[in-house]
Amino acid sequence: MGDNHNGNIDLRLMDEIFEQYQGQRGVLIPILQKAQDKYGYLPPEVIQLIAKRQGISVSKVYGVATFYAQFYLEKRGRHILRLCDGTACHVKGTPILATAIEEHYGIDAGETTADGELTVEIVYCIGSCALAPVTVLDGEVMGRMRQNVLLRTLKKQTNAATTL
Repeated sequence: MGDNHNGNIDLRLMDEIFEQYQGQRGVLIPILQKAQDKYGYLPPEVIQLIAKRQGISVSKVYGVATFYAQFYLEKRGRHILRLCDGTACHVKGTPILATAIEEHYGIDAGETTADGELTVEIVYCIGSCALAPVTVLDGEVMGRMRQNVLLRTLKKQTNAATTL
């Protein structure tokens, strides 16, 4: 993504985004969306640059970025696993799935493995209650999930290191 080899953020990736929205008003959200598409999240350096180029305060940019759930202020994994913990999924076993992930990968919901492969998130109802418990890996819905199947699927589709 937008990190170069030494770990610094390549702010030149923002040039074409600013060109696209030059002179337009009310474009903060689309700029944030495109920036996140470039970097995978919104690094502090990018937020500061957006504020400067748009002539608004850094706190306003952070305010918008933290208000909307679609924006991420921390680097996320190459693979995103969402565990539904709505009522039906919770009753049918999401806590067991979360514990299996925690024990196997050493991360809790909202965290990313140290190797940057896997981020785990808890969501509250994705509308597939009849398939409880439901997980979503990289946008693919997987219903009636069991911990052994989930761990096997993760092992096959990611290179995330386990703590075992």
